[in-house]
Amino acid sequence: QVQLVESGGGLVQPGESLRLSCAASGSTLGYYAVAWFRQAPGKEREGVSCITSDDITSYRDSVKGRFTISRSSARNTVYLQMRSLTPEDTAVYYCARSWYCSFTEGAMDYWGKGTLVTVSS
Repeated sequence: QVQLVESGGGLVQPGESLRLSCAASGSTLGYYAVAWFRQAPGKEREGVSCITSDDITSYRDSVKGRFTISRSSARNTVYLQMRSLTPEDTAVYYCARSWYCSFTEGAMDYWGKGTLVTVSS
């Protein structure tokens, strides 16, 4: 049984940083692409960043230059380093697994349950 578990969310002030983690059990994440999505209150879920099995990364425009996606050396954890956070980044953040990088939810085969990030002064 594949499980993805997100961690690292919390309450931070604008301008601060957080690092989210997505850890896998029952699967070796290194063979797959992993995407981060987020869903803000009252809004649809949107893709944020993705990393391929070859470590090619992609980002939505609003987080470019502020967020960095990466893998652990053991390649079974994917991180999302978030800097210069703003209230607009407040959302539940989910990681998901896929065979290729995509921001299309239907391309993902496993999802975590999410971790809440709140950016507020």
